[in-house]
Amino acid sequence: MGDEITATIGRKLYSFDGRVLEIFGGDVCRFHIRHMYLRVTGPDRKGKRTVEISHGRPELPGGRYIWHYTAGEWEQAHGLASLLEVVQAAIDSPSGHETA
Repeated sequence: MGDEITATIGRKLYSFDGRVLEIFGGDVCRFHIRHMYLRVTGPDRKGKRTVEISHGRPELPGGRYIWHYTAGEWEQAHGLASLLEVVQAAIDSPSGHETA
């Protein structure tokens, strides 16, 4: 993938170039697909969703970020769901896994 994909939600800008996911707005976070765990849950009965991203596996010590979005925020997050699907596909691809 050579093209950058972006999505904006509130004050956060998500940017993915095929290997690195960057999140700007407040603290800047960077995650490489070879060392990233991504989980999107929801919607719950009120439409809320949670995005969890961590460096490595979530049960290990290290950076872990969790964002909670209301139904309205998610609705206004143009392109975020698609961007996160592309990121998850990159993580799951053979090139997204480290070789021993």
